[in-house]
Amino acid sequence: MENKKYLNDLSEIREMMNRSSRFISLSGLAGVFAGIYAIIGAVLANILLSNHGSLYVSGDSSLNVDAEDPALQSSLTVIAVVVLVLAVATAILLTTRKAKKNNQKIWDNTSKRLVINFFAPLTAGGLFCLVLLQYELVGLIAPAMLLFYGMALINASKYTFNDLRSLGYANVMLGLIATQFIDYGLYFWALGFGVFHIIYGGVMYNKYERKKA
Repeated sequence: MENKKYLNDLSEIREMMNRSSRFISLSGLAGVFAGIYAIIGAVLANILLSNHGSLYVSGDSSLNVDAEDPALQSSLTVIAVVVLVLAVATAILLTTRKAKKNNQKIWDNTSKRLVINFFAPLTAGGLFCLVLLQYELVGLIAPAMLLFYGMALINASKYTFNDLRSLGYANVMLGLIATQFIDYGLYFWALGFGVFHIIYGGVMYNKYERKKA
Protein backbone atom coordinates (compact mmCIF):
# COMPACT_ATOMS: atom_id res chain seq x y z
CA MET A 1 0.00 0.00 0.00
CA GLU A 2 2.80 2.42 0.89
CA ASN A 3 4.61 1.69 -2.36
CA LYS A 4 1.42 2.33 -4.32
CA LYS A 5 0.88 5.63 -2.52
CA TYR A 6 4.50 6.56 -3.20
CA LEU A 7 4.09 5.85 -6.91
CA ASN A 8 0.86 7.87 -7.03
CA ASP A 9 2.63 10.80 -5.35
CA LEU A 10 5.45 10.62 -7.89
CA SER A 11 2.92 10.54 -10.73
CA GLU A 12 1.18 13.64 -9.40
CA ILE A 13 4.48 15.48 -8.97
CA ARG A 14 5.51 14.56 -12.49
CA GLU A 15 2.19 15.81 -13.85
CA MET A 16 2.52 19.10 -11.95
CA MET A 17 6.05 19.63 -13.29
CA ASN A 18 4.85 18.86 -16.80
CA ARG A 19 2.02 21.37 -16.50
CA SER A 20 4.37 24.08 -15.22
CA SER A 21 6.99 23.60 -17.95
CA ARG A 22 4.78 22.80 -20.97
CA PHE A 23 1.71 24.39 -22.48
CA ILE A 24 -0.62 21.42 -22.87
CA SER A 25 -3.76 23.21 -24.03
CA LEU A 26 -3.01 23.28 -27.74
CA SER A 27 -6.08 21.94 -29.53
CA GLY A 28 -5.78 19.14 -32.05
CA LEU A 29 -8.99 20.29 -33.70
CA ALA A 30 -7.35 23.66 -34.37
CA GLY A 31 -4.78 21.83 -36.48
CA VAL A 32 -7.52 20.04 -38.41
CA PHE A 33 -9.35 23.28 -39.18
CA ALA A 34 -6.10 25.06 -40.12
CA GLY A 35 -5.36 22.27 -42.58
CA ILE A 36 -8.83 22.53 -44.11
CA TYR A 37 -8.49 26.32 -44.48
CA ALA A 38 -5.08 25.90 -46.11
CA ILE A 39 -6.32 23.37 -48.65
CA ILE A 40 -9.30 25.56 -49.57
CA GLY A 41 -6.97 28.55 -49.93
CA ALA A 42 -4.55 26.57 -52.11
CA VAL A 43 -7.38 25.43 -54.39
CA LEU A 44 -8.66 28.98 -54.79
CA ALA A 45 -5.13 30.29 -55.44
CA ASN A 46 -4.54 27.58 -58.05
CA ILE A 47 -7.76 28.51 -59.83
CA LEU A 48 -6.78 32.19 -59.87
CA LEU A 49 -3.28 31.48 -61.16
CA SER A 50 -4.63 29.17 -63.84
CA ASN A 51 -7.18 31.75 -64.97
CA HIS A 52 -4.44 34.36 -65.27
CA GLY A 53 -2.16 32.05 -67.24
CA SER A 54 0.35 31.86 -64.40
CA LEU A 55 2.40 28.69 -64.60
CA TYR A 56 5.63 27.53 -63.05
CA VAL A 57 8.52 27.70 -65.48
CA SER A 58 10.09 24.26 -65.63
CA GLY A 59 13.67 24.17 -64.34
CA ASP A 60 13.56 27.78 -63.15
CA SER A 61 13.06 29.29 -59.70
CA SER A 62 10.74 31.99 -61.00
CA LEU A 63 7.02 31.98 -61.58
CA ASN A 64 5.44 33.30 -64.74
CA VAL A 65 3.08 35.68 -62.95
CA ASP A 66 2.04 39.10 -64.15
CA ALA A 67 3.36 41.10 -61.18
CA GLU A 68 1.67 44.22 -62.50
CA ASP A 69 -1.79 42.68 -62.39
CA PRO A 70 -3.41 44.42 -59.39
CA ALA A 71 -6.50 42.19 -59.51
CA LEU A 72 -4.40 39.02 -59.18
CA GLN A 73 -2.26 40.51 -56.43
CA SER A 74 -5.30 41.67 -54.47
CA SER A 75 -7.11 38.34 -54.84
CA LEU A 76 -4.11 36.28 -53.71
CA THR A 77 -3.52 38.64 -50.79
CA VAL A 78 -7.15 38.39 -49.70
CA ILE A 79 -7.01 34.58 -49.82
CA ALA A 80 -3.79 34.50 -47.77
CA VAL A 81 -5.13 36.92 -45.16
CA VAL A 82 -8.48 35.12 -44.82
CA VAL A 83 -6.75 31.73 -44.38
CA LEU A 84 -4.38 33.19 -41.78
CA VAL A 85 -7.14 34.99 -39.84
CA LEU A 86 -9.41 31.94 -39.81
CA ALA A 87 -6.59 29.62 -38.70
CA VAL A 88 -5.41 31.95 -35.91
CA ALA A 89 -8.95 32.77 -34.71
CA THR A 90 -9.91 29.09 -34.62
CA ALA A 91 -6.70 28.17 -32.78
CA ILE A 92 -7.26 30.89 -30.16
CA LEU A 93 -10.91 29.91 -29.67
CA LEU A 94 -10.33 26.16 -29.31
CA THR A 95 -7.13 26.51 -27.28
CA THR A 96 -8.79 28.95 -24.88
CA ARG A 97 -11.70 26.57 -24.42
CA LYS A 98 -9.35 23.67 -23.75
CA ALA A 99 -7.27 25.75 -21.31
CA LYS A 100 -10.37 26.58 -19.29
CA LYS A 101 -11.33 22.92 -19.20
CA ASN A 102 -7.82 22.04 -17.94
CA ASN A 103 -7.91 24.91 -15.41
CA GLN A 104 -4.80 26.32 -17.08
CA LYS A 105 -4.00 29.95 -17.79
CA ILE A 106 -3.97 30.78 -21.49
CA TRP A 107 -1.20 33.36 -21.05
CA ASP A 108 1.58 32.54 -18.60
CA ASN A 109 5.37 32.22 -18.71
CA THR A 110 5.16 28.88 -20.50
CA SER A 111 2.83 30.10 -23.24
CA LYS A 112 4.99 33.23 -23.63
CA ARG A 113 8.08 31.10 -24.20
CA LEU A 114 6.10 28.96 -26.63
CA VAL A 115 5.03 32.00 -28.68
CA ILE A 116 8.52 33.56 -28.68
CA ASN A 117 10.24 30.34 -29.75
CA PHE A 118 7.65 29.79 -32.46
CA PHE A 119 7.61 33.26 -33.96
CA ALA A 120 11.37 33.92 -33.89
CA PRO A 121 12.26 31.55 -36.78
CA LEU A 122 8.87 32.16 -38.40
CA THR A 123 9.49 35.92 -38.58
CA ALA A 124 12.95 35.33 -40.05
CA GLY A 125 11.35 33.03 -42.63
CA GLY A 126 8.72 35.60 -43.52
CA LEU A 127 11.39 38.26 -44.12
CA PHE A 128 13.42 35.80 -46.19
CA CYS A 129 10.37 35.05 -48.33
CA LEU A 130 9.96 38.78 -48.96
CA VAL A 131 13.57 38.86 -50.19
CA LEU A 132 12.82 35.96 -52.53
CA LEU A 133 9.82 37.90 -53.81
CA GLN A 134 12.00 41.00 -54.24
CA TYR A 135 14.38 39.07 -56.51
CA GLU A 136 11.45 37.35 -58.28
CA LEU A 137 12.45 33.90 -57.01
CA VAL A 138 8.80 33.09 -56.43
CA GLY A 139 9.23 29.39 -57.04
CA LEU A 140 11.35 29.06 -53.90
CA ILE A 141 8.87 30.78 -51.62
CA ALA A 142 6.73 27.69 -50.93
CA PRO A 143 9.77 25.52 -50.03
CA ALA A 144 11.16 28.32 -47.83
CA MET A 145 7.83 28.70 -46.02
CA LEU A 146 7.73 24.97 -45.30
CA LEU A 147 11.34 24.95 -44.09
CA PHE A 148 11.05 27.90 -41.72
CA TYR A 149 7.62 26.81 -40.49
CA GLY A 150 9.00 23.36 -39.73
CA MET A 151 11.93 24.85 -37.82
CA ALA A 152 9.50 27.07 -35.89
CA LEU A 153 7.48 24.03 -34.85
CA ILE A 154 10.62 22.13 -33.77
CA ASN A 155 11.78 25.13 -31.76
CA ALA A 156 8.39 25.59 -30.07
CA SER A 157 7.90 21.90 -29.30
CA LYS A 158 10.18 22.27 -26.25
CA TYR A 159 7.33 24.07 -24.50
CA THR A 160 4.37 21.95 -25.53
CA PHE A 161 3.58 18.43 -26.78
CA ASN A 162 6.58 16.55 -28.19
CA ASP A 163 4.31 15.43 -31.03
CA LEU A 164 4.67 18.92 -32.51
CA ARG A 165 8.30 18.12 -33.25
CA SER A 166 7.26 15.36 -35.65
CA LEU A 167 5.10 17.79 -37.62
CA GLY A 168 8.05 20.17 -37.72
CA TYR A 169 10.48 17.58 -39.07
CA ALA A 170 7.91 16.46 -41.65
CA ASN A 171 7.56 20.03 -42.95
CA VAL A 172 11.33 20.57 -43.04
CA MET A 173 11.80 17.40 -45.08
CA LEU A 174 8.92 18.34 -47.36
CA GLY A 175 10.41 21.81 -47.86
CA LEU A 176 13.77 20.33 -48.86
CA ILE A 177 12.08 17.98 -51.32
CA ALA A 178 10.03 20.88 -52.71
CA THR A 179 13.24 22.74 -53.66
CA GLN A 180 13.78 20.07 -56.29
CA PHE A 181 10.24 20.27 -57.68
CA ILE A 182 9.52 23.99 -57.75
CA ASP A 183 7.04 23.45 -60.58
CA TYR A 184 4.69 22.03 -57.94
CA GLY A 185 5.35 24.45 -55.06
CA LEU A 186 1.66 25.16 -54.45
CA TYR A 187 0.91 21.45 -54.16
CA PHE A 188 3.74 20.93 -51.67
CA TRP A 189 2.44 23.93 -49.73
CA ALA A 190 -1.06 22.41 -49.63
CA LEU A 191 0.41 19.07 -48.52
CA GLY A 192 2.48 20.58 -45.70
CA PHE A 193 0.10 23.21 -44.38
CA GLY A 194 -3.05 21.31 -45.29
CA VAL A 195 -2.82 17.53 -45.25
CA PHE A 196 -0.06 17.30 -42.63
CA HIS A 197 -2.01 19.59 -40.30
CA ILE A 198 -5.18 17.55 -40.67
CA ILE A 199 -3.33 14.30 -39.92
CA TYR A 200 -1.45 15.84 -36.99
CA GLY A 201 -4.59 17.47 -35.57
CA GLY A 202 -6.55 14.24 -35.84
CA VAL A 203 -3.83 12.25 -34.07
CA MET A 204 -3.53 14.86 -31.31
CA TYR A 205 -7.28 14.98 -30.77
CA ASN A 206 -7.58 11.19 -30.51
CA LYS A 207 -4.53 10.97 -28.26
CA TYR A 208 -5.17 13.78 -25.79
CA GLU A 209 -8.70 15.15 -26.15
CA ARG A 210 -11.19 12.54 -27.29
CA LYS A 211 -11.14 10.59 -24.01
CA LYS A 212 -11.74 13.78 -22.02
CA ALA A 213 -14.48 15.16 -24.29
